[in-house]
Amino acid sequence: MGKFNQDALLLLDYVGGKENIAAVTHCATRMRFVLNDPSKAQEDKIEEISCVRGIFTNAGQFQVIIGNEVPTFYEEFMSVAGIQGGTKEEIKSAAKQNQNMLQRAVTMLAEIFTPLLPAIIVGGLILGFRNILEAVPMGFLDGKTITESSTFWNGVNGFLWLPGEAIFHFLPVGITWSIAKKMRGTEILGIVLGITLVSPQLLNAYSVNSTSAADIAANWSWDFGFFTMDKIGYQAQVIPAMLAGFMLVYLERFLRKHIPEAVSMIFVPFFALLPTILAAHLILGPIGWKIGSAISTVVNTGLTSSLNWLFAAVFGTFYAPLVITGLHHTTLAIDQQLVADFGSTNLWPMICLSNIAQGAAVLAVVYAHRGNKKEEQVSVPSVISAWLGVTEPAMFGINLKYMYPFVAAMIGSGIAGLFVTLFGVRALSIGVGGLPGILAIMPKYYGVFFIGMIIAVIVPFILTLFFRRAGIFNQLDRVGEAISPIDDSLSIPVTSENVASEVVSVYAPLVGELSPITDSKDPVFSQGTMGQGVVIEPMEGHVYAPMNGTISLVFPSKHAIGIVDDHGIEMLIHVGLDTVNLNGQYFETHVKQGDKVMIGDLLLDFDIDGIRESGFLTQTQVVITNSDSYQVDPIIKDGNVTNDTGILQVKTI
Repeated sequence: MGKFNQDALLLLDYVGGKENIAAVTHCATRMRFVLNDPSKAQEDKIEEISCVRGIFTNAGQFQVIIGNEVPTFYEEFMSVAGIQGGTKEEIKSAAKQNQNMLQRAVTMLAEIFTPLLPAIIVGGLILGFRNILEAVPMGFLDGKTITESSTFWNGVNGFLWLPGEAIFHFLPVGITWSIAKKMRGTEILGIVLGITLVSPQLLNAYSVNSTSAADIAANWSWDFGFFTMDKIGYQAQVIPAMLAGFMLVYLERFLRKHIPEAVSMIFVPFFALLPTILAAHLILGPIGWKIGSAISTVVNTGLTSSLNWLFAAVFGTFYAPLVITGLHHTTLAIDQQLVADFGSTNLWPMICLSNIAQGAAVLAVVYAHRGNKKEEQVSVPSVISAWLGVTEPAMFGINLKYMYPFVAAMIGSGIAGLFVTLFGVRALSIGVGGLPGILAIMPKYYGVFFIGMIIAVIVPFILTLFFRRAGIFNQLDRVGEAISPIDDSLSIPVTSENVASEVVSVYAPLVGELSPITDSKDPVFSQGTMGQGVVIEPMEGHVYAPMNGTISLVFPSKHAIGIVDDHGIEMLIHVGLDTVNLNGQYFETHVKQGDKVMIGDLLLDFDIDGIRESGFLTQTQVVITNSDSYQVDPIIKDGNVTNDTGILQVKTI
């Protein structure tokens, strides 16, 4: 009988038996199921299985976190279940059966805009900074703006328009590229299509409303003899770019099926791109513009009408649940359309305040549970993360665990959102969705928005403490009872022989930019489920041994390596996110399971450019997977590291 035989039998029973499993596979840390009927999964019982570290559902997949022994568990599970596994692509395809049309659309929208977020956020900060420079009269400058008083800052302001224009005016290029990339079309065709929507030969979209129909007909149209077509640009327009991008991809797919491969290199791009460009300017663009304008008008009207208080209260309160479902990604497109149509957005300020409220609720839990060192390893970084714009660690790590902080944050967010909406607060663009978000707000609303931020901090903080003491929405965290450390039930038993009797230094396994583990893009790591550690964005594609020990795991897809040292400290080095899907491509290992290694030994090479060009992130997680048994302290919190830089100290609790 194998090590996990009993646990595998229990999991098989609790997911609904063999007949409820449509497909199953695994990655470096978790089992990934597609269930015929997800409601049959007994989640409470699954979480009680000794080897299970957590569960969650994402993109139609029911995922059970096991840890770095998941390959062994998987083999035993498949043996007792008597079924065959599937490839990662088969799993993704099967997972769609658990998603309705709305979920599929939201997933698609998220996957299109997620690669664009870094640029859009940077653009928001740039616009906010430029607005301070050129639009805010300063008392100490006799009422003049900074640009009016300083040649240097006037030059800086003009220079910053270069990236600002590139990000927002040329947003359609990013959208059409992202659609082509996501749907496995030809990416360069997506880029070319986007450029044709924003070409300098076209009348800029921002100038259309101030240009007469007669001027457009005379100077901004193509005359084909039997019909004319307006030369209208679609700068900053979202829906026209999306419609054109989808047409290009589907037309390319159709042509590849029907044009012989021998001539496909010539005719597929030609007959996919030119008809799409024509349709984009003749049909899709005008229709998409009207749809986008209609949506933004409805939202803007709702937030400026006599019923704006109701719209704001509902949206502000229920934005956080939208994050859980993934529907919040739809607001990004609406925000961008509002900016394109009205020059600013009144939706994003409420989103920013929701993030602040989630962080404030966690801060109240930190205060109420002060002294709980184990929980603080998750809660304190979660506050910082939420106030810097990333709320998933706060929501999934703390607030949803106890529930009453989550409700308190929703109420505080609703009140703050109502307040700023009643005063008409608007943002120049989206920005960092936390405390720095004030930089994206139009300067004349700074004061009101700052008060809204205070509301978003104070109300959730007070309500969280009140709900806890009154027992409202609170079934787990009773006042006067001992508070169990977070994830304490997930501790890995360690024998006295395996406990470290000295401080062990862990060195960086890669050359790159180090950040706290809470910055991981994978919630399984960022929430501390897999243990404490760091993430490193690699600058070089080499992984070195960070401590002396034995190789305990070399994952078949070569993207993850486990090491255990002589004291029993277990480490997982996980290169990239979802890179298991590459099936070893771009990776070359230099060790095998059971090998002894010394600090600085080369373990793995990987092709950074190849991984990124395949659409995967290279952010690497370095975690102590049995950190429940040790005190893991960072030597440095962030910054550039090399493979001889000490990053962690590990000692017995």
